[in-house]
Amino acid sequence: MERKRVGIVLFENIEVLDFCGPFEVFTATRLDEEYRREELSPFEVLLVAEKNDTVITTGGMKVIPDFTFQTCPKLDILVVPGGWGTRSEIDNPVMLDWLRDCASEVETLTSVCTGSMLLGFAGLLDGLHATTHWRSLDWMRTSFPSVTVEYDQHVVEDGRVVTSAGISSGIDMALKVVVRYHGENVARATAKHMEYPYPENNSRRVQF
Repeated sequence: MERKRVGIVLFENIEVLDFCGPFEVFTATRLDEEYRREELSPFEVLLVAEKNDTVITTGGMKVIPDFTFQTCPKLDILVVPGGWGTRSEIDNPVMLDWLRDCASEVETLTSVCTGSMLLGFAGLLDGLHATTHWRSLDWMRTSFPSVTVEYDQHVVEDGRVVTSAGISSGIDMALKVVVRYHGENVARATAKHMEYPYPENNSRRVQF
């Protein structure tokens, strides 16, 4: 089985579910549910940060990255989570440069919540449709005039770029990526294993 390598970016004050949701989906995926215990996921998930230091999330969880930007192997899929820490990272040239370099190589580029703002400030959403956390939709619209901001969609797919709404929507985004690589049946089985309702429509769930 050819496993796809997924990199999830970490940074200080990252929102926990933004990265843990996709992590759970990708690591819980199996191509054959009958052999769930015997088989590996078709996705290999790596946590990547600028430095080797322990990352402190929103809420105080401590997370140790697997790789730094310099040591990270080539990725197939990149997940950029959000959280309050994005306000600092949008001014971090090391982060933005790495995102640009990585985005030029991956097959699928994704974000959760305000992770899409990092993509936007790296110039990776120009000319695309995208979304973000409902509180940041207007920030996205004013910051990136060339981006068509989708206010009503939970997950927005535009070619190889997949952005999603806030926090828990990263689970739905990751399930859509599973569909891209392994089909809806596998994605539905993954959601069932997680006891998570499979998204039957793409309407934004929060009214604002």
